Amino acid sequence: MVINVSSPNTPGLRDLQQKTELQKLMKHVSWRYHMRAKESRNWESPALLLKIAPDLTDEYLDDILEVVKDEKYGIAGLIVSNTTISRPDSLVSKDKTERGGLSGVPLKDKSTEMIRKVYIKSGGKVPIIGVGGVSSAEDVYEKIKAGASLVQLYTGVVYNGTGLIRRMKRDLVYLLKRDGYVFLEDAVGSDVKDIMASFEENSSEHSVNGE
Repeated sequence: MVINVSSPNTPGLRDLQQKTELQKLMKHVSWRYHMRAKESRNWESPALLLKIAPDLTDEYLDDILEVVKDEKYGIAGLIVSNTTISRPDSLVSKDKTERGGLSGVPLKDKSTEMIRKVYIKSGGKVPIIGVGGVSSAEDVYEKIKAGASLVQLYTGVVYNGTGLIRRMKRDLVYLLKRDGYVFLEDAVGSDVKDIMASFEENSSEHSVNGE
């Protein structure tokens, strides 16, 4: 089950990404899950996922991760990300100033960067479903290496049809073999693990030096 607090097309919805508002929301959702389980012993509760925006500041992201890591809310992972409210200079459409969420290719790098941030800030401990601007196996692979364990498609399927999925699977196998990976999970976060290791090393040095 996805808790979408990041659609830019619903006025005020993104305010639910603020820490106190998110805590209130997840407290209610957790209570409803608990009550549903009591009402039916055979009910298997679906995993709770939180869908966030690609336009978050580091402060907002830190607050969200604090809520996600709090086990009492039962959040199983993050979907990164929803559409963006930014408008890159590369847009040429006469409608580029329209309000609302922008998806497709212009979202790709922004969503991947947010995946990378989430992976680094969470120490790779929060499962990530990557989404945004995916239209090739290379795009899938980029998000996996940034930290995503799963990848979703939206706009890419609209423009390329369902055959895109078959081509992606074939090409992804090639990319994994090319880079020496046996399993997909071996590639998760591979682009940022060196950064994380360097960060942990510097943190250890500061601790030793008493800083």
